[in-house]
Amino acid sequence: MSFLSHLNPAPSFPSYTGPYAVGTTDVEIPAAELPSPSSTPVPALSTVTFRIFYPCEVPPKPAKPVYWLPDPQHDYLGAYVRFLGASRRLSAFLRSGVSTVWHYHGHQLLTFHGRNIPFLRILSYTTIPVVRNASLLQPPTKTKRWPVMVFSHGLGGTKNAYSHLLGSISSHGVVVIAPDHRDGSAPLSLVRATPGSPPRPVEYRSISHKQTSEVEEARDGQLQIRLWELGLIHEALLKIDRGEPLMNTLAEKSPETMGDLAMFSSTLDVQAPGRISWSGHSFGAATVVQLVKSVFYTSSKDAPSSYQPLFEPSTSSQIAHQITPSSSVMLLDLWTMPLLSKSTRWLNTLPLPCYAPDGPGGRNVIAVLSEAFFKWGSNLNQLKRTVSEDPSLDKPVAKNHPAPYVFYPVTSAHLSQSDFGILFPWLTRKAFKAEDPARTLRLNTRAILEVMRRNGVEVADTSAIDMEDASTHDGVPGGQIGQDWRILQKDGSVAGWVALDLGSRKHREEAANDETAETADPMEAVVQGEVSKTTSS
Repeated sequence: MSFLSHLNPAPSFPSYTGPYAVGTTDVEIPAAELPSPSSTPVPALSTVTFRIFYPCEVPPKPAKPVYWLPDPQHDYLGAYVRFLGASRRLSAFLRSGVSTVWHYHGHQLLTFHGRNIPFLRILSYTTIPVVRNASLLQPPTKTKRWPVMVFSHGLGGTKNAYSHLLGSISSHGVVVIAPDHRDGSAPLSLVRATPGSPPRPVEYRSISHKQTSEVEEARDGQLQIRLWELGLIHEALLKIDRGEPLMNTLAEKSPETMGDLAMFSSTLDVQAPGRISWSGHSFGAATVVQLVKSVFYTSSKDAPSSYQPLFEPSTSSQIAHQITPSSSVMLLDLWTMPLLSKSTRWLNTLPLPCYAPDGPGGRNVIAVLSEAFFKWGSNLNQLKRTVSEDPSLDKPVAKNHPAPYVFYPVTSAHLSQSDFGILFPWLTRKAFKAEDPARTLRLNTRAILEVMRRNGVEVADTSAIDMEDASTHDGVPGGQIGQDWRILQKDGSVAGWVALDLGSRKHREEAANDETAETADPMEAVVQGEVSKTTSS
């Protein structure tokens, strides 16, 4: 029991600190109901699915709990067991073997021979501080619409794996869309049946992190699926806002009607160009970079013959209308290797849309690294080029536009930017030398919200508690003060929040935790961060 007490049995999440309660609803829409802005990937997927976090009305009576582990929990728990068992860093926690047959709606889907991690079973009791299908709060913004953010998960992630970060953002007045990618990057994703398509599982696909032509082809395939999904989800958001009927196979009401989605009609700020914010973690951050560039440069006549676009919407498509130089981009621990494929390398030499002549420059771009990824020198250098005004230069320099915001919180691990740091703080501290994961997520939330504010997005003020300003509150959560200007200052105003200069090559000596230096090796950095399999023995 002493071991389990360190792991905080039945782990829980702290309350969100924004002024709004948070509701959630799950969505799965047949792909056939949505126009695809680009070619359909192979193998084709019959549905797209995502979770919506949104500001909601406080229910009159206590609502049923929303569990962090999706249904069917037994299957998802087995998937996480197998996924975690791939990591050398966590091998000490894996012990006895089990054999399990997975079922889904009466269908036997697959058999799993893996390892049992007893402490993971307590995740079955962990709940998220949200209200399922709660009534949407009417937006108090000048536009009478809620701002919208789309967040793409990393390897090993799901639409639930970043619930605290996304719920925290939502509690400040943002509707956040969290897709479940079916590219083999999630431990498991279950595709529901549609007319003509039976249910099926999409399992985690182990791909090496060594950059070879085979790996590049595999990652390109994953990116193609991810970009196609985001294109369809964007189309779904437009239809939902217009009140057009969509089949939601996860709706508690009739799936054939708008069901739980009807309340979002005419409330989402998704129609005007550049209004949606795009964000992601690790492979999800790479997905966002690839998305905004693929869309913005889709009509370019300068592409070489070697360029093979993974997402090629027409210039008249809705998503080409949406992604503009004004689109905000938030990148958490950007994993750059998927952007370096030979077939798409030309795109990587082009700047983000914000650097267009009429764009705001880096003012609407923020990159937040964990300390582990900060110490991964080659990835850090490539990240600096990626978010710079001229990625073709080896050493980024500011030319005609403001530089982007780049920060890292000290003593943080890659997992600190997901729910896992909060769920198992002892494990992340012991295995990855990470401290105070809840504060790491608060810093991420503060920075994202402040970038949105500075780019004209109406979000609620950061609370005095989150701003750690003892002079402006008496310790009671909920006191609100103005814009959180300190979080984007580069003078160290916020303790343990380090600003990075794009042109600086001084990396390692600036970091506070020398224990994380071992993650400078690319494969070990991704193992540490994604808890995924490598080819090393």
